[in-house]
Amino acid sequence: MDNPTVSIVTPSFNQARYLERTIRSVLEQDYPNIEYFVMDGGSSDGSLEIIQKYASQLTGWVSEKDKGQTDAINKGFARANGEILAWLNSDDTYNPGAISAAVKFLQENPQVGLVYADTNFTDEDDRIIGKFPAAQTDYPRLRQGYVHIPQQAAFWRANLWQQVGPLDPSFYFAMDYDLWVRLARISDIRYLPGPVWANFRLHSSGKTIAADDRCWPEMLKVHYRDGGSPLAPIVAKYYVRKLVAPLLNWNRQRKLKRN
Repeated sequence: MDNPTVSIVTPSFNQARYLERTIRSVLEQDYPNIEYFVMDGGSSDGSLEIIQKYASQLTGWVSEKDKGQTDAINKGFARANGEILAWLNSDDTYNPGAISAAVKFLQENPQVGLVYADTNFTDEDDRIIGKFPAAQTDYPRLRQGYVHIPQQAAFWRANLWQQVGPLDPSFYFAMDYDLWVRLARISDIRYLPGPVWANFRLHSSGKTIAADDRCWPEMLKVHYRDGGSPLAPIVAKYYVRKLVAPLLNWNRQRKLKRN
């Protein structure tokens, strides 16, 4: 198909400060065939009014109590009919042309199941404060903890989601890592260095700042579930990360305050 449908899901809960920017970054893409679902967890901060403002341009939306971000994403994809899938959290944004570029690459490379490009770190006011360390990875390297896939700039084929989905609802933080491992096990994944497709917002209430310590234990859960050894590199990386996590979070907080 010349313009395969791309299904985007935005999970949200009490993110009114950023939600409109997220929604607009999807609706203002130049790609002509997008279905877009906003799955709100029953916010009480004005998010509902923002969603209703754009309701006529959305394929679907809900604002109701759910079991968290992973549950909201799964509910959104259960409604999706697209050939290509992605989710964009309610404090992140796409850059112009991101979806068109992802579709073009997947059309030209039918052997690739997931494609991702670069992502900027931004602060609460959209100022760029760094760059996500994106790099090429694959199944063996993912199993070693070499992730380097920015979820905000990742797009994958729906027929593969049908084989490996849905997301594990027990995960709070590493559900994307778990998905990358499952996809990489059955398909090629590809990094496109250079183009910046998305923006990953860092702010004091975001999970990356507030709950970073929950990520690596969940990654280890994937490792051991899939038969991994306690002597594997990912286990060593977990302990190193545990030691340096306070410094990493301090540095992120410093950048946010400085900007």
